[in-house]
Amino acid sequence: MKKIMTLCLLGASFLTGIAQNSVSKTWVPDLGNGTYKNPVLYADYSDPDICRVGDDYYMTASSFNCLPGLPILHSKDLVNWTIIGHAVASSLAPHSNTRPQHGNHIWAPCIRHHNGEFYIYWGDPDQGVYMVKTKDPRGTWEEPVLVKAAKGIIDTTPLWDEDGKVYLAHAYAGSRAGLKSVIAVCEMNAEGTKTIGPSRIIFDGHEAHQTCEGPKFYKRNGYYYIFHPAGGVPTGWQVVLRSKNVYGPYEWKTVLAQGNTPVNGPHQGGWVDTPEGEDWFMHFQDVGAAGRLVHLQPVKWVNDWPVIGIDKDGDGCGEPVLTYQKPKTSAKYPICTPQESDEFNTNILGLQWQWHGNINEKWHYCNPTDGYIRLYSHPVPEDYKSLWDVSNLLMQKVPAPSFTATTKLKFSPIEKYKGERAGLVVMGMDYAALAIENTENGLVLSQVECLKADKGNTETVNESVTLKNNEVYLRAKVTTTGEKIGKSEGGHDLVVKCQMYYSTNGKKFQKLGKEFQLKEGKWIGAKVGIFCTRPAIVTNDGGWADVDWFRME
Repeated sequence: MKKIMTLCLLGASFLTGIAQNSVSKTWVPDLGNGTYKNPVLYADYSDPDICRVGDDYYMTASSFNCLPGLPILHSKDLVNWTIIGHAVASSLAPHSNTRPQHGNHIWAPCIRHHNGEFYIYWGDPDQGVYMVKTKDPRGTWEEPVLVKAAKGIIDTTPLWDEDGKVYLAHAYAGSRAGLKSVIAVCEMNAEGTKTIGPSRIIFDGHEAHQTCEGPKFYKRNGYYYIFHPAGGVPTGWQVVLRSKNVYGPYEWKTVLAQGNTPVNGPHQGGWVDTPEGEDWFMHFQDVGAAGRLVHLQPVKWVNDWPVIGIDKDGDGCGEPVLTYQKPKTSAKYPICTPQESDEFNTNILGLQWQWHGNINEKWHYCNPTDGYIRLYSHPVPEDYKSLWDVSNLLMQKVPAPSFTATTKLKFSPIEKYKGERAGLVVMGMDYAALAIENTENGLVLSQVECLKADKGNTETVNESVTLKNNEVYLRAKVTTTGEKIGKSEGGHDLVVKCQMYYSTNGKKFQKLGKEFQLKEGKWIGAKVGIFCTRPAIVTNDGGWADVDWFRME
């Protein structure tokens, strides 16, 4: 069994293990011949941002309600990435202890390296601007600092100027601030821990660049640059602002758009240079159920303006590449991808896993001696409607357009307490699951689905079978069909379908239930994972599910 070093959560603190190289059986962007294909991450790393230290690249992304939050990925060549940790262990909002706060909390972070330390800034749209820092991105990050208490500030990015001043650029969330489509700048103290002046709007995109957001702040050749997307997530384009004065006036140029490619709305991301003198831009593409996938584009500077992608007609606005030559490096590095499959052979939880809400240390036990993870059944909320209300879902991102997720699970409920459940779930605003339940008739395996779970709907049972023993293999086979969903948002969302199967011997699998169409979650892609719950009744103990392994192929 392949072992993957991992992350351990102990109350509000956590320890990170050293991530070893893994190679996906579902999606590998490195073509092995000096070229790569986009997306370089076929997974929901929404609002990616990147920085370079020497010849090491570090990336983070939005994590919203999923915890641990702020994933940290590392690469040597911008194509091959590994998860090395997380910067935030638990939510900063106390009410998150009761149920998931879908779509809230950690929006659009920015990672920077300054004076030997790594900083990440992000906007919580309901609380304000936060910052967290560390000297070692693989180690422990300090407790987050509230830089500015405010409602509606999002997409924050710092800039340390040559004169010692520190600035913060940001956008506004219309849903909270009552204003959007503008970019603002404010000043911070020298430590970058507090704002020391009001925000000043420096660009209004209402006429030419509606829904401008996601700014990234840079300085080059005496110009202040703000890279930002506009036009909406599925249909937008990339704009760059520049000025000789931090507060403007700024001139603008559209530097990347879909063009004649299938890469709709090339959206928010970050620019980085390389030791070899090249420039690159990482951004996301929203494809619907699978979420926001990460692309890598070449950058060329022409008259102090960046041109992103390939500019076929020479107008200064590029379009995304689908395949391209890999970035130049001083050495050759092995192919690797973010961790997916897990044999549960260590005493800490794999870095690919996130819970759906604030973490309770009583949810699981890692048993490296016998090679399994034990999920303890946890009571659902008293007003439970569906798994949408449950925080103790152990999930990971959809890793490819088509894949098969299989897990081996042994369910040991408390016999006298009926209603305990465990199983495999594919989760979004609609979800489907294979759930084993302790009933009056013994253990019953059902394929269930819940449409519009985010609206408070309840599950429908499509098909059930009675199990003779408590060990079972559960499988979800996911396929992207190539079709587009309707005409909404320009019809960019890809149709992704899932059929579920089970086996009692791990060899012969049988279909259970009907085909299900995946739907994204709140600001995140659909996720796949495991769970163990019990009804909202008071008991002094519960049952559990021992998960031997979880494999993506």
